[in-house]
Amino acid sequence: MSRKSKLLALALLAGSAQMALAQDRVTWWYEQATPDQQKLIQQNIVDPFNKANSDYNLVVDYRGNELDKQLRVALLSGNGPDVVYTPGPSYVAPMAQNGQLLALDDYAAKYGWMDKVLPVFLKMGEYDGKLYALPKTYETVGLFYNKTLFDKNGWKAPTTLDELETLADAMLKEGVTPFAAGNADWRGANEWFVTLALNAVAGPDAMNKALRGEMPWTAEPFVKAIDRLNSWWQKGYFGQNYFSLTSSEQAADMMASGRAGMMPSGTWQFQNVATYGEKDGSEAGFVGFPSAEGEPVFPLGVGSTFSIAAKANDPDGAAAAINYIFSPEVYGSMNSAWQGEWNIPLKDISSVKMGDNVTPLFTDTMKTLSGSVNDGNYGYTTWTFLPPATDNYLINGIEQVWLKKVTTADFLAKLDESFQKEMKAGKVPAVPAR
Repeated sequence: MSRKSKLLALALLAGSAQMALAQDRVTWWYEQATPDQQKLIQQNIVDPFNKANSDYNLVVDYRGNELDKQLRVALLSGNGPDVVYTPGPSYVAPMAQNGQLLALDDYAAKYGWMDKVLPVFLKMGEYDGKLYALPKTYETVGLFYNKTLFDKNGWKAPTTLDELETLADAMLKEGVTPFAAGNADWRGANEWFVTLALNAVAGPDAMNKALRGEMPWTAEPFVKAIDRLNSWWQKGYFGQNYFSLTSSEQAADMMASGRAGMMPSGTWQFQNVATYGEKDGSEAGFVGFPSAEGEPVFPLGVGSTFSIAAKANDPDGAAAAINYIFSPEVYGSMNSAWQGEWNIPLKDISSVKMGDNVTPLFTDTMKTLSGSVNDGNYGYTTWTFLPPATDNYLINGIEQVWLKKVTTADFLAKLDESFQKEMKAGKVPAVPAR
């Protein structure tokens, strides 16, 4: 290389360095993601955002399953990320109460979020009359089933809880595990089943009253719900390897292969269901989880939320990044590649372009869920509407019921005690009016 070429190269490097320094670094801590999933976030969010916003340099730091704990420590010391990514609305109220989050009302007005996002989800991100969080995705839990296996055995998707139990008993006689489930990778999977039982047996109206403090969690509807869930465990519906199977891929593979007939899980599983259905040569179905009264229940959940740290180094950059995520372009690209995990609650998705590989089962389910939300016909997921300490006890305490270490009455009494304490402290998430 000539001296002139060397000088030119050095000048280019210096110019690039100055440009990088001129950009504001916007940090976003994310939860666990596989290398392929990290690539999707980089290609569909980070790179196009940085290209369109020359003033900012969005950087994602993957923190794994310890994200929540690390966030709590970092926000207390003021060393956290700009974009605060939480597991759900139940984490937002305590953070806002402690002054760790920035109120988003000014940014909501600037970017028109009130017109972009479905109102019920904006309500979930409020605390003390101010907006502190936007939901990344809305979801529900229902009943996946192996349609190929069902057709082979002449089984039909259950429409009532009695039909569900009759079907599960028939599966046990055939050596098929009724429910593909596990919590080896995520102990929080326990509450998916508690959520289903509470909504299916006690019902959304009773849950609404309890969440507002108008009915104790020890009331008879909730006793019946936990007793019925426990009866499914004791009968063996969850199989023999619940504590050693993962809630995600292994559960999906178990159902797709026909070793299990059904999988009570959430819409976040669509990607795994499609992958393992193709691998095992089976077709999946999905229905709303049947209720005691017959009509399916769609418990409404928010899987994650976006906020801005009160001590963010670049709050404007964080707001710009969040606004970019809430766009039809990101909805289409991320939902096409990562089905069920990026169902951003946009009001208008008419301009969204989905990939050809998206299964009709996923799009049909999302339409059904969207219709239920718009009609106000939905239930409540515990991870979205319970305050954090109460939710944590529910996850751990239900195992004690299953293992016969505590009674249903004791479990619900402790759950109610924790809830009342957190409600008094103002830590219960906002509950939309029915």
